[in-house]
Amino acid sequence: MTDIISDLNWRYAAKKFDARRMLAEDKINKLKEAFNLTATSYGLQPIKMVILQNKALQQRLVPHSYGQEQVAQASHLLVLCIEKKIDEAYITQYFDQVARVRGTSKEILDPFKDSLITNFSTKTVEEVTNWATNQAYLAMGNLLTICAIEKIDSCPMEGFVAMEYDRLLKLDDKGLASVLVLPVGYRAADDMFADFKKVRKNMANSIIELT
Repeated sequence: MTDIISDLNWRYAAKKFDARRMLAEDKINKLKEAFNLTATSYGLQPIKMVILQNKALQQRLVPHSYGQEQVAQASHLLVLCIEKKIDEAYITQYFDQVARVRGTSKEILDPFKDSLITNFSTKTVEEVTNWATNQAYLAMGNLLTICAIEKIDSCPMEGFVAMEYDRLLKLDDKGLASVLVLPVGYRAADDMFADFKKVRKNMANSIIELT
């Protein structure tokens, strides 16, 4: 039986990966499933995850990651992306899937579907981008927890040049934009940060209980 608190204490943002150690396929499959099972607003899943295992391409991304070598050292590089267009067709496709999977009638689904289509038609591109990006952060949190449980080292990153990632990974062609990066693998034996004590607020200063 796993002790999730011990797992979360074990986790840290790896500053150096062992480039010789690769994650097994079953570990990657768990990360895929965890990503796909992430809760998202309205269930619309406006996010996709690109899994990169190509050392040459990973090395090319380092200069666009502010020199963070973990991008090249990691077994795999996970790039969390958002859908650039959430329109009537996208929303309708989701509700069609709900009908297939659950057998829910159109009479029940259509009012909600129509309200979402109306709602998103009034949003600006910036509003949709911000909303979708928030969903990517939910997925990142989920992935970090699964990594801790599975003893997969990771390093969540916001610091990268999204435009260059999009260009090198040809994300524009897929209607996607990169928003977060997560190198995953195994920590290097000489990563001194692995032994640093966690620095967190005292629980009394981070939790408010109302009774």
